[in-house]
Amino acid sequence: MPHSASERVRAWRPDVPGLVEVFHARFTHHAYPAHTHTAWTLLIVDDGAIRFDLDRHHHGAAGSAVTLLPPHVPHDGRSATPDGFCKRVLYLEPDVIGAELIGATVDHPTLADRQLRLRVHQLHQALDRPGEDLEAESRLALIGARIAERLATTATTAGPPLPPSSPTLAGRLRDLLDERVADGVSLRSAAARLHAHPTHLVRSFTAAFGLPPHRYLTGRRVELARRLLLAGQRPAEVATAAGFYDQAHLTRHFTRYLGVSPGRYARS
Repeated sequence: MPHSASERVRAWRPDVPGLVEVFHARFTHHAYPAHTHTAWTLLIVDDGAIRFDLDRHHHGAAGSAVTLLPPHVPHDGRSATPDGFCKRVLYLEPDVIGAELIGATVDHPTLADRQLRLRVHQLHQALDRPGEDLEAESRLALIGARIAERLATTATTAGPPLPPSSPTLAGRLRDLLDERVADGVSLRSAAARLHAHPTHLVRSFTAAFGLPPHRYLTGRRVELARRLLLAGQRPAEVATAAGFYDQAHLTRHFTRYLGVSPGRYARS
C-alpha cells in the first residue's frame, strides 16, 4: 500500500560515540518485514502503538515504556492502531549494552521504566541541538547503565557493578574540562585518559559537584564568553572562541544562564 502524505521519516548519524543512527518516523500503513540489525535498537513511541514479533514471540510498544531490540535477532513491526504510530529510535553500537544481555533482552524487550523513558527523550532533545555532543554522550552512558541494571537480574551473565563514586576521579575530570573549555573533550576520550568507565565518570562528577560534566562545561564556556564580550569581541567571534557550535548555540545558553542575550550583555 502506498504511503500517505502524513507519513514522514527523518534520519541522521550524530557525531556521538556509541550512536550509529537516529531515526524519527511517523507511519500509518508501513509494516516492517522480519529483519535484523547489527546494532541495538532503542525506541520510544510518542503516538499510537506498535506490534512486533521478536524471535517468534509477540510483543507491543507504546506509551511510557521503552523498547529494546537486540542485534542479530529477527523482528518485524506494524501499527497496532488504525491511525498509525510515531516513534523515535536510537541505533546503538553493540558495546553500549553488551552482548551478554542479548538473551535477557529477547525475553524482556519492553522496559516499563518512566525514568528511563525520560532519559531517552532527553537524549533525543540533546541530539536535536547542534553542539551538545558531550551532553548526548553523557546521557547515553547513563541510559546504557540503567538498561544493564534493569536486565542484569534476568541475564545469566551480568557485568561487574560499577564502583562507588570517587571525588578524586571527579576532580581529575574537572581539571581536564578546565583545561579544554573551548576545545572540549568527549566522554569516551576522557574515560580513556582517566582510566575509568564513562558512566562512573558521569556519576562521580555529579555526586561531587552537583551537576553533570556537560552542564559544568557549558557554565565554564558561558563564563569565558562573558569575559570575551566585555573585552570587546563580537558575539559571532565569541561563540567560536568559547567553544560553542555557532552564535545561535551561544545565544541559547547565554540567555538561559544570564537572562539576557550576548549582544545586550555586551552593550550594557
